Amino acid sequence: ISLLLLTNIMLAFVALSLGIFLSTFANSEFQMIQFIPIIVLPQILFSGIIPLESMANWIQGIAKLMPLYYASDALKKVIIMGNTFGQIQFDLFILLIFSVIFTTLNILGLKRYRYV
Repeated sequence: ISLLLLTNIMLAFVALSLGIFLSTFANSEFQMIQFIPIIVLPQILFSGIIPLESMANWIQGIAKLMPLYYASDALKKVIIMGNTFGQIQFDLFILLIFSVIFTTLNILGLKRYRYV
């Protein structure tokens, strides 16, 4: 249960930092809602709902650029295969990298609103 909680917390940090990053580009709430299908739908489709092995190699490459791919991979490894931390640490590390990247982009993106 602790690995499930850890994976979900890591995914929540990535989603939060991505959401804040995307909000720096939106001028209104309506504009932010328009980002949802562009960002969320591909992540859901490429996270493993449809087996990636049946897709073309270039689509598999795109899937590996999305954070939800690594979160779903870690969750599958824990829930279905009963793996331990050692087997999911790569997925968690990639989620941490995504979180750091999006947080850094947040800082850079939000600097334009800061008046010093």
